[in-house]
Amino acid sequence: MSAARQTPEGANSLPEGPTPARPHYVCVAGPTASGKTAAALAVAQALPIEIVSVDSALVYRGMDIGTAKPGADELAAVPHHLIDIIEPNQTYSAAQFVADAKRLVDEIRARGRLPLLVGGTMLYFKALFDGIDALPAADAAVRAEIDAEAARMGWPALHAQLARLDPATAARLSPNDAQRIQRALEVHRVCGRPLSAFHTDRFSAPSSIGAAAPLISLEPHDRAWLHRRIAQRFEQMLAEGFIGEVRRLRARADLTAAMPSMRCVGYRQAWEMLDGLFPPEHLAERGVAATRQLAKRQLTWLRGMPHRQVVACDAPDAVEQVVARVQAAVGSA
Repeated sequence: MSAARQTPEGANSLPEGPTPARPHYVCVAGPTASGKTAAALAVAQALPIEIVSVDSALVYRGMDIGTAKPGADELAAVPHHLIDIIEPNQTYSAAQFVADAKRLVDEIRARGRLPLLVGGTMLYFKALFDGIDALPAADAAVRAEIDAEAARMGWPALHAQLARLDPATAARLSPNDAQRIQRALEVHRVCGRPLSAFHTDRFSAPSSIGAAAPLISLEPHDRAWLHRRIAQRFEQMLAEGFIGEVRRLRARADLTAAMPSMRCVGYRQAWEMLDGLFPPEHLAERGVAATRQLAKRQLTWLRGMPHRQVVACDAPDAVEQVVARVQAAVGSA
């Protein structure tokens, strides 16, 4: 996905000179629909950057409309990485992201460019900054066993089971949070330890990519502004053929509703609608509600990162503010 581009005049390399505090990379994070892509493309007009996607949905091929994946023009304007790298029947973990980010940061810096890490998967950012739990690898057989139990008993029953095995983890999960309940039960069944016990056994984030990267956080001053943007985006997705995209994915023999890719916000609701769990006219309402909940969780994650630099994404000059923050971080006027 790293298409070549023309760099603005005078921006073909990062500033020279003694800048010992210059970060190895800069991060732009924010909830869904907060304007991260527009801000990143504006930075590309001012500095020689390459974008590293920090998004657990953009990694999947064939999932374009529902993920608001950058279009061909945007991808051609600046090199992008970690987009369209796996099939929807595959998995991608925070550990894989950290390893890929480390490699890409080193490669991009070697080209004289600034790695700009952009996205809304806050677990990936946290793993990059703080390290990740040394969890066991996924076990397909155990996951299939748990899914079969969920089909018979329902996820709330498995949540109750988790509460007996790992009360600390169960307390922070919704009884219908299928993906996280499955993972917590899987970890316990594979290694006999509760997921909550792994916080004491951590891998360090790779030191070679820098420990003090600036984090520019796009957060709304007025939450209603973000809610309107979310609703508009979902309506646009439907107009662009989102339901047809999900139909094509459902037609694949290697995909099920239980897979992480099909649990992405929007896809999960569309799959359920096509299963007949609710009428089509309710899809927009349910999709928007789920996306708003996602945005709420993303903002909660961000508020737990005290080093972030907040830019009001609903400010008229939000994009200009992001560009100025990135320029200041790398010592460029």
